[in-house]
Amino acid sequence: MSRRHYLVTYDISDDKRRNRVFQALRDHGDHAQFSVFFCQLNPMELARLRGILQRAIHVQKDQVLIVDLGEAHNPLDEGMQCLGMSYRPPCRVQIV
Repeated sequence: MSRRHYLVTYDISDDKRRNRVFQALRDHGDHAQFSVFFCQLNPMELARLRGILQRAIHVQKDQVLIVDLGEAHNPLDEGMQCLGMSYRPPCRVQIV
């Protein structure tokens, strides 16, 4: 399965729901800014994350945006323009 880069950002009004969304995204990606994550997901992982997020939010009060940034084999910073401090993705290692 091919992996893709996604930018996920949220606007959650309730602390409890916001914490659940933050935890779900932290488990699936890299925390870039206050309510912004970069995730590298295959289609199954994306579907699973969408389900978790859908259950965590109030659909009439909260918003989660998921933006497809392209194939994961392309470096994330190639298509990114950064003003001010440069974005440095954390070095992720998998522990088995």
